[in-house]
Amino acid sequence: MREYQANGVRLGWLLNRQDRSVEVYRQDRPVEVLQNSKTLSGEAVLPGFTLPLGLVW
Repeated sequence: MREYQANGVRLGWLLNRQDRSVEVYRQDRPVEVLQNSKTLSGEAVLPGFTLPLGLVW
């Protein structure tokens, strides 16, 4: 993810299906870890986008 960010990615999600956790990577901010979330938001990067995680888990 750090390499993606170094190349300009503003929002990245790293999903761990076994733990049902998501690491959220944003520029110039610490990594946020979400546990058992039901959805992910595209935030300001992808306004209006929502990923239902029930399809993933």
